[in-house]
Amino acid sequence: MFTRLKKKYVIPAVAICFLLIGTSFKSDFFEIAKQIEIFTTLFKTVNVNYVDETNPGELMDKAIKSMLADLDPYTVYFNEQDVAKFKINNTGEYTGVGAIITRKDGKLIIKEPYKDYPADKAGLKAGDEIIQIGDINLSEFKEDAGELLKGSKNTKIAIKYIRQGKTYSTELVLTEVDVKAVPFFSMVSKETGYIVLSQFNSKASAETKDALLKLKEQGAKNIILDLRGNPGGLLNEAVNICNLFVPQNEVIVTTKSKNEKYNNTYRTQKAPVDTEIPLAILVDGKSASASEIVSGALQDLDRAVIVGSRSFGKGLVQRPIDLTYGTQVKVTISRYYTPSGRGIQALDYAHKDADGKAIRIDKKDYNAFKTRKGRTVYDGGGIFPDIELEESKQSAIADALVRNDGIFNYVTNYYYKNPNLGTAIPQLTDTDYEAFKQFLKKENFEFDTETEKALKATLEVAKKEKVDESIAAEYKQLLTALQKSEEKELIAHKQEIKQLITDELIKRYQYKEGLYKYYATSNPEIQKAAAILNNTAQYNKILLK
Repeated sequence: MFTRLKKKYVIPAVAICFLLIGTSFKSDFFEIAKQIEIFTTLFKTVNVNYVDETNPGELMDKAIKSMLADLDPYTVYFNEQDVAKFKINNTGEYTGVGAIITRKDGKLIIKEPYKDYPADKAGLKAGDEIIQIGDINLSEFKEDAGELLKGSKNTKIAIKYIRQGKTYSTELVLTEVDVKAVPFFSMVSKETGYIVLSQFNSKASAETKDALLKLKEQGAKNIILDLRGNPGGLLNEAVNICNLFVPQNEVIVTTKSKNEKYNNTYRTQKAPVDTEIPLAILVDGKSASASEIVSGALQDLDRAVIVGSRSFGKGLVQRPIDLTYGTQVKVTISRYYTPSGRGIQALDYAHKDADGKAIRIDKKDYNAFKTRKGRTVYDGGGIFPDIELEESKQSAIADALVRNDGIFNYVTNYYYKNPNLGTAIPQLTDTDYEAFKQFLKKENFEFDTETEKALKATLEVAKKEKVDESIAAEYKQLLTALQKSEEKELIAHKQEIKQLITDELIKRYQYKEGLYKYYATSNPEIQKAAAILNNTAQYNKILLK
């Protein structure tokens, strides 16, 4: 039995190692062969001699994933289950429940149901905690519960869930879910069209082109392309979207690698839709990868005004490579550079600090580049907008409230206390905001700021060293001071946080479509982008026309 297991798991491991070493194989042959032999010997020895039964598959899965995690967060191994799970990332299609679902603190929570898809039709809402899928009680299920929500089209799945302390039952009927790259577009003024591009899947450029043409038919003489929160996706789709606005044969992005076959120049291949229409692109700190290719290229070519806040700074290119037994590795193969030659990678994974975290490239080490018309732009930390807006930046306190579900949980509570709001836009009063702050206190909300984490870590060390009692008074004093500081931050960033609460409330009552419609008439970044586009003199001055 063990011989068969050895062959099944050790040989793929060797294959994976050979795939990852690339062109360095020849020069490092002896060292690579030596390390593979050590690993294979160790793997055999542990499986034969360990006191309890081992699972070679799980051991190998953890070994591979841990090894790759030391390189960068984007070089990852997918086992057979992972490959099926991530089909949605590239195609935009999958058979499932049609909802964003997260598992946190052992709970499976509905974060956002998509309108008219299975979860929505079954009556599930944001904030619902799924406790049972079919016959399986999730409190006793430690594997990936998402696997239990998969199946062929029309599969029926019984669900039990908790809502506001009460248990309910429903039935999901699985169907194909089409995740749109362009979930919304509309006119935001008499002459300005607005397009939301949420991801770069295989349909991104086709959907963007369709939206652009329809808006032009409606009289659009200016276009806003919203890439805020867009995490990226397929590089060729980024090139195709640029191609809508620039001529054929323009260089959009180049990739460089130690492996010569990955050194490529990507040019536009087709006739454009419109090379003259004034264009503004909205970006923020969550616009990454392909979003930065589009915004960086169109900035370098002086084709668009970039509006918002500095983008994320992911300038690394990954490629999925199929392995044996239906597995796959997505490996970072190169870095990409905008037409001016600048890289936008913000974190240097080759150099890490004492805590093992990648070092952020210092501003003093940024290099200057020139756009086609001679404007100065910089590398080293994402795409910096031509017009920087404070509204696009997210404060640390707001980030903590979003990341740790402070706003999400408050809105869930608010929704069930105010069930009949309908399509009315929530108007949060100062009283509502005070209620929000009291909710955080009642729930003992933990902001988990870096300072708070460091303070908690200090207490844990003190407990291990049995000195916690002697520093208890000082610890409590520091904790009280930190809580006062957080209270001040809640007051200082009141308007920003109220807006985030409003956005989440609109999604609860009107789905994501309602939020986009609200943005089209009320979002300050969109309004400022539209104002720039409508001011021809300002627009031309920015782009040196």
